[in-house]
Amino acid sequence: MVELRAAVALLGRFPALSGVDLTIHAGETILLRGPNGAGKTTLLHLCAGLLRPESGSVQVLDHDLTDSAGRRSVRRRVALLGHTTALYEDLTVGENLRFWARAAGLSAVEADRRLDDARKRLEVSDRLVDQPVHTLSAGQRRRTSLAALLARRPDLWLLDEPHAGLDQSGRDLVDGLIGDAVAAGGTVVVSSHELDRVAALSPRMVTLAGGAVVDGSGADVPTPVTEPSIGQENSR
Repeated sequence: MVELRAAVALLGRFPALSGVDLTIHAGETILLRGPNGAGKTTLLHLCAGLLRPESGSVQVLDHDLTDSAGRRSVRRRVALLGHTTALYEDLTVGENLRFWARAAGLSAVEADRRLDDARKRLEVSDRLVDQPVHTLSAGQRRRTSLAALLARRPDLWLLDEPHAGLDQSGRDLVDGLIGDAVAAGGTVVVSSHELDRVAALSPRMVTLAGGAVVDGSGADVPTPVTEPSIGQENSR
């Protein structure tokens, strides 16, 4: 799923990743840990195709992310939940969800079906559908963003502090989504400071420091045998 060798990524002129070696196999749940500034968020953005590698080898879902065409192609098969919700403030919840579903290449009919299921799963109520995003609480925004990700059914989930801004029931929902994604054949990479909570979901931890992986690179981790997810089937 992910194969990085000596990957370097710059933020401005600063090497936020300074030679990362990392292998992630299909069906894994990975916990990224490390202090602030270790490179966790940059690594997620790199795998999502949002950053151009400065040097090294970066392969995600068989796409070469050193190439601009590879970065564009991989984005439909990857979903990133960042610190911000990536929602348009002046659009309604429903408009945002439909926009992100169509951006992932779903037909209008399929988008509506999946979004209805995703809203119910994330407990985004019907009364919120016509509400502008700028009127929502932090937790409601987070649930809306997660519903958009769930509807896309990505092959690779990249989650940056996914429990942030959520109440206890919302945090439990996130844990359930991670488990269901992997059970369906997806792969999940989670960056979190809540190690006790996320460690229960992840059999493997990857530690970053100074922009490099210092433990858990995964070169010798066997590939789990899993059934393909819906997103993987559609991508073939």
